[in-house]
Amino acid sequence: QVQLVESGGGLVQPGGSLRLSCAASGSMFGIKAMGWYRQAPGQQRELVATITSVGSTNYADSVKGRFTISGAISRDNAKSTVYLQMNSLKPEDTDVYYCTADDNMGFRRFGQGTQVTVSP
Repeated sequence: QVQLVESGGGLVQPGGSLRLSCAASGSMFGIKAMGWYRQAPGQQRELVATITSVGSTNYADSVKGRFTISGAISRDNAKSTVYLQMNSLKPEDTDVYYCTADDNMGFRRFGQGTQVTVSP
């Protein structure tokens, strides 16, 4: 079982930066990718960025050039940490951000989420 704990959210002004962290613990065997999704009230959860166990990354068009995902996914019971560096933040980036871990069977786990608010 994998546990995901996010941190680093908060209130920031437009144009500012935040770095989110996700600490994954438990059995990481079979985890092929980790990432970040976000969700606003009444909206569907949407992809922000993902990173695979071999370091390949993928971004939503809305965050390309502004957000950077980094980190490493362990292949055993060692802790894994994934980061999301968010620069040039816009009010429309305001959401709850969720860390995710995808396994080889296609199952996706979510963390509890962390609030990011971009406001003057």
